Amino acid sequence: MIEHPGVEDVSVQQVLEALADPARRKVVHTLAHAASPLSCGSFDLPVGRSTSSHHFTVLRQAGLVRQYYIGTTKMNALRSEELERRFPGLLSAVVAAADAEAHQGGGAARGT
Repeated sequence: MIEHPGVEDVSVQQVLEALADPARRKVVHTLAHAASPLSCGSFDLPVGRSTSSHHFTVLRQAGLVRQYYIGTTKMNALRSEELERRFPGLLSAVVAAADAEAHQGGGAARGT
């Protein structure tokens, strides 16, 4: 079983520090626009497998994603409703900023 912090135990500092990295912002941005949870292998991150695993761990520990297994595949879902209750408007502002950067050809949405 994968351990997840209660959203009430997560600080805004943890969330912002997790979102400071462009690869992690790309994961959050992708999940925010996904119709359903995505496997770790679904993300085109510009890092190796162990670094990618580290990024998912940071996101999980910061309360941003919920991970679970389907067979041997680790799935990821954004904890958007929980985070909205804890930090109103924060996640939607981050996603909107990433959308704007993607429209302008900025690096954050591409992970560079």
